[in-house]
Order: sequence, then C-alpha cells, then structure tokens
Amino acid sequence: MNNDSDNPALRRYRRMAWITIAAVYFLILVGASVRASGAGMGCPDWPTCFGSWVPPTSEAQLPENYQEIYAELGYADTRFNVVKTWTEYANRLVGVSIGFMIFLTALFSWACREHGTSIFKASVAAFLMVGFQGWLGSKVVGSNLQPGMITLHMLMALAIVGTLLYAVAQARRGIMASQSVATISPRFGMWLYIVLGLTIVQVAMGTQVREMTDFIRESQGEELRSSWIEAMPWFFYLHRSFSAVVLFANLWLAWLLVASLGWHHTLSRLTLAMIVVIGTAVLSGATLGHLGMPALVQPTHLLAASLLFGLQFLIWMSYRHSRDASGAQRPDSNDSPLLSGNNVTA
Repeated sequence: MNNDSDNPALRRYRRMAWITIAAVYFLILVGASVRASGAGMGCPDWPTCFGSWVPPTSEAQLPENYQEIYAELGYADTRFNVVKTWTEYANRLVGVSIGFMIFLTALFSWACREHGTSIFKASVAAFLMVGFQGWLGSKVVGSNLQPGMITLHMLMALAIVGTLLYAVAQARRGIMASQSVATISPRFGMWLYIVLGLTIVQVAMGTQVREMTDFIRESQGEELRSSWIEAMPWFFYLHRSFSAVVLFANLWLAWLLVASLGWHHTLSRLTLAMIVVIGTAVLSGATLGHLGMPALVQPTHLLAASLLFGLQFLIWMSYRHSRDASGAQRPDSNDSPLLSGNNVTA
C-alpha cells in the first residue's frame, strides 16, 4: 500500500484526475461569470445556438422574424447580443471539452483496478454524471434560467467534483497511509465533522441568497445592481454573519492539526489551503455586500465556496485513510489492543 506513490498507473491516473478536477473548477468559474454577466441566455436554444452549431456573429445572419420565432418558444425578450452569445457558446465548448477529459480520466482508471475497484467505479460514475449534467443544462436553458434549475445545475457540478476527488483520494490511499496521525489531537475528528456541518449550512444559505439575487435582478434590472442589497431578505444577513463562525471554526481546526502534526503533514497543508480559500470567500462576500454587488466579484465568491467544499471533502477522505492505517499498525507495536485506539478519534 505504501508503494502506491511509485506505481506508474496510479501516478498517471492521479495526474490526469487532478488536471480534470482543475478543469471542472475552471468551468464553474466560467459558468459563474456567464451568470454574473447576464449571458446565460446568449444562446436561447440547446444544444445549438440560434439554430446553428456555430453561432452567428451579427444579427444580420438571423431571420428577420427570429424574435417572433423564439417568442413562440417561450423566450419573449430574445435579442441577439454577439458578446453574450459567444460568451455562452464558449461556456458550452469548455463544458464539452471537460466531458472528454473526464472520459479520459475514466480510461486511465482502468489500469488502477488492481489497487481497488472504487477508483474505476467512481471515475466511470463521474463520466455518467457529466452526461446527466449535459441534459440538465438543456433543461436550464429550456426553463429560461429558472433560479432553482441553475442551483441544481451547480450542485450537480459539485457532485462531479466530489466523485472525482473520492477517486483521487482512493488513488492516494497509500500515500496517506505512510503519514501517521497517531499524534493527532483527539478533538480533531469531532471538529472536522462540526466544520463540515457548518459549511453545508453556509452553502445552503448561499444558494438561497444566489436565487434571491436572480429574483431581484429580474424585478429591478441590471442597472439597479447597487441597490440589490437593500431588497435582500433576512437570511442574506445571516449568511454574511455566519461566515465569521465558519472562519473561526476552521482556524481552530487548523490550529489543532498544526499543533499536533506540524506544518509538513499533508493534512496540515490542506487545512491551511482551506483557510486561504475561506479568507477569499469572506473577503469577496464582504465586497459584494458593501460595494453594491459588483459583477466581477460574484464568480470569485462562488469559486471560493466550491473550492472550500472540495478541500474539506479531500481532508476528510485523507484523514480517514491516515487514521485507518495508523489504527491498523498500532496493534503490531503494542500488545494491548485497548491502547491502540486512544490517540485517534473515530
């Protein structure tokens, strides 16, 4: 198990999977930028764009009655905008490219079966989820960007990230097994689950704020962006204040790790990266709340929240692998099984 880091098949798989995960996060950033810029309906049909696989570059290339055509399909305010159309088209091209990358990741996982079928199964599951995500994307367009559908589309992207991270964590099991957590604080396990719970609550409130933002945009218009905050309901202020709770809980978690495992342990490094991401999320959220919801900051805030989810999931998986390996090794070095679990929380 400890030789996994030297296994060529696992090294190739981890490299491909990390590139794919980074690409998925890039797609999340692109999608958030499309949404913040109001380019989501730049292509009012799917999978084509204004009836073509390659969208037009000017309104003159469309039928004179194209607005009537799309009005009959339920899009009463369709108006060609070359920037928005090609922004949405680029978003779709990136999505298709990442679909191919996840397919390659699944192919690379075939050679890793001898190290655990979970790597192969999770990689194939991620590829199948991409197919469902594509279908869901068509429904998002068909719903004329209904906020609930957009949120579901985003949650599905996070599910794909989580599935890929699970596969990568399985491929890194041997690496984490070589890093003991025998000296870890006994409070770490409990605090890790508390932090995960706090993040879930914060993300849930964030999705509600995001949907309310879309609703306010529909009712007030883009030109009144600076006044959107005034129309926000109470849970926006709770979401904003709760970020401090999430930040301090994670700071405490990081302190527990660094104090017991040192700075060089993988878990410590992942947790410190998580603190940086949370700091970015808090700073971007404060900017949105106090500077009139600037469109350029919205994608940064969403990306930071998505990265936080991924890092915490990877920390949880990595901790479990290190803990299980430490627990399995301890009875060999101690005759008393009662002492083997004292240093690690379940």
